[in-house]
Amino acid sequence: MNHFGGNWTENKIDILVDYAKAYLIIMKKYAEKYNWKLMYFDGFAGSGLIINEMKDEDGQNLIFENRDQVKDVIVGAAKRILEIEKPMSFDEYYFVEKDKSNFENLTQNTVNKYTHKKIHTAQTDCNEKMLGMSKFLQSQKGKKFKVLAYIDPCGMQLEWSSLEVLKGLSVDMWILIPSGMGVNRLLTSSGEISEAWLRRLGLFLGMPIEDLKSFFYDKRVVTNLFGDKETVVTKLDKAINRSAELYSKRLGELFDHVSETYVLRNKSRTTMYHFLMVSNNKTAVTIANDIIRKYKYK
Repeated sequence: MNHFGGNWTENKIDILVDYAKAYLIIMKKYAEKYNWKLMYFDGFAGSGLIINEMKDEDGQNLIFENRDQVKDVIVGAAKRILEIEKPMSFDEYYFVEKDKSNFENLTQNTVNKYTHKKIHTAQTDCNEKMLGMSKFLQSQKGKKFKVLAYIDPCGMQLEWSSLEVLKGLSVDMWILIPSGMGVNRLLTSSGEISEAWLRRLGLFLGMPIEDLKSFFYDKRVVTNLFGDKETVVTKLDKAINRSAELYSKRLGELFDHVSETYVLRNKSRTTMYHFLMVSNNKTAVTIANDIIRKYKYK
């Protein structure tokens, strides 16, 4: 089981499931008319079950021997999507999970329990499989498929190049942006960022390092008390929101339409992630926005 979560975890899954149901209602008639196949793709599928963070008096995570001891267990996105039967199910499901333990549990919670459904699983890196999905969708067989994808990394594992290969394809995709949990943590206040962190930021945002620095930092030449010129680097305010805005804008270069964002905060009201959907279909994003607003003002 994944040990993570909170109300925001459940909310983002609820948003995804609400959209999936609306998607299937609309796509059902087109699938029948044009012989389309509908696929659900989950790039970070986890184990299928998520234990909400529960701590003891010392602030340490509690460990349980079995699920019966845990009252607060969230059914993960993979199982929630598999449980959808009306108006129809997806024709095929593709779950990717790199972690060995999570993958074993995922297989038990999906393939072994939903034997009447066509489920593919892969214990590998999501970036690799997104490239594979792109190639498949461009093949003669793949052109019949329409995909609803869910990309839910806990950090900055998703590389920008993996999104670029989906440009122009029949994919509606929900993406979790690690604005607070990822990008902001690497942006030091001084602007002194290690080469490893700069490389990670570059891969994640798909931007040259200098462009990235200029977006998040203000660099000015000032005269100090002794009359010498020196360069002062200052991190710009609201870096978390700026990173989400940048990512959303960049997604608009790959997809025709980008939804509003749903902000996921922890109990301290600190922003951890931004959640949004992209599509080449305007109606799809209109529906996504309606669902996001419902949860924003819930």
